Amino acid sequence: MQGTKTRIETKAMDRRRDGNGAARVRRMIGTLALPALVLACLAGEARAQQRTLSLDEAVMVALDGSSTLRQARFGLEEAGERVSEAWGLLWPKIDGTASYQRNLAVAEAFLPAIIFDPNADPEELIPVRFGSDNVWTAGLAVDQALFKPGVFVGLGAASRFKNLQEEIVRGEAQAVVTRVRIAYYNLLLQQEQVRLTENSVRRVRRSLEETRSLNEAGLAADYDVLRLEVELANLEPNLRRARNAVEEARRQFAIELNLGENADIAVEGNLAEIDLDDPDANTVANRRILAFGQSRPEGMVAEEMLGRALEARTDVRQLEATERLRQTELRLEQVSYLPEISLFGNIGITVQENGGLDFFDGQRTRNRFAGIRLSWPLFSGFSKDARIDQKRAALRAAEEQSHLTRERARSEVRTLADRLEEARLRARAQRLAVRQAQRGFEIASAQYREGLGSQLELTDAEVALRQSEFNYAQAVYDYLVAQAQMDQALGRVPYVDTDGAPRRVQ
Repeated sequence: MQGTKTRIETKAMDRRRDGNGAARVRRMIGTLALPALVLACLAGEARAQQRTLSLDEAVMVALDGSSTLRQARFGLEEAGERVSEAWGLLWPKIDGTASYQRNLAVAEAFLPAIIFDPNADPEELIPVRFGSDNVWTAGLAVDQALFKPGVFVGLGAASRFKNLQEEIVRGEAQAVVTRVRIAYYNLLLQQEQVRLTENSVRRVRRSLEETRSLNEAGLAADYDVLRLEVELANLEPNLRRARNAVEEARRQFAIELNLGENADIAVEGNLAEIDLDDPDANTVANRRILAFGQSRPEGMVAEEMLGRALEARTDVRQLEATERLRQTELRLEQVSYLPEISLFGNIGITVQENGGLDFFDGQRTRNRFAGIRLSWPLFSGFSKDARIDQKRAALRAAEEQSHLTRERARSEVRTLADRLEEARLRARAQRLAVRQAQRGFEIASAQYREGLGSQLELTDAEVALRQSEFNYAQAVYDYLVAQAQMDQALGRVPYVDTDGAPRRVQ
């Protein structure tokens, strides 16, 4: 009865304080009404300008605007032009020439005079002019390769280089999607940290108010009030730090989308509400997050995952393309020992005259010829042997790198499979821990209000609840990140590959 009477007196005192406070608030309403309205309008405008993205939308924005992906596409465009250049060597080469020459001093030579006069002295020489004042020439030359091994092997090298660039574009697209997914999940995790810290601040403030009331009534010690004030003072900087972390994560996310660090964007979903065991129990936004990517189809065993990874991983495929390119480059050097056969032909006209410039009045001569040419390199100072040895060494290096990458791929897939399973089990355990911590905090709060529990028990229960909630969000985050990394490790990333089969991203 005495405790009930005390609580009634305490509530009456609170009502008197509330009444005095309400009067002061009413006096302030008229002064603050206009500024508050202006601030509300500005806040509404800011919210209207903020862009909220789902994970699918964020990935599409990144694929459309990624600078690194555009660079890879330019490399692919260059490779395509190299193929066109190689094909051009199979067509005939046609050159047209035209020239005009003005002889300021016509060339002369000395010939025996007996050529022109049989009675002349055999030792006598006379000057003879060769040429005229003006000389016009025009011609057309054609050259067609019949057997030129380097051209055909070079065409294969250009095609293999293009295949390598296509795989590089695909790999960069996969990397862009994976980075965006991880940045998206990181922003959700930082937002969850802010939410949990705000909840803790709210709970501690409520406990502090109740403890102060009990202290005024003589039912709580000054130490209890002091302890809660210290806990609140420790939480508020953590809240500021968590909000700063959200802004940093948002800037990094905006940069990944190539929107600029000042872009005002938000993301859908809530890590604390994601249920990994029952996808249908989630909200629409969370279901979209869980449905993005299928790292391990149902029934797929570890060996099948490894086989799929070695077939579809972009780093493995790039090294395989590099091996084929190095083999072609080696053959290109080896065929340089073979002969080349080509057809050639030429047609030309020469016009000469003295005095003025008149093309149509000069003396003309024409020439036409055609033939076949055989060219066989016999010795070039051992430089070809050196180039062949260089290409052979580059091929062996590519083979060793490909073997090492395959071993690393196997290890990565196994590690990520274990990490996925561990994160799922941890999330399941933490989900139960959250429910238990929530129930424990409710019990501790009720006992503390009734004077049956200590303030220390209440503080411990609040800390346990906050930590368990964050541990669950961290477990879900770890699972989603491992899933994104597993998709990339298996070579089947959403919006880049379809049904596990690589799709070219142009």
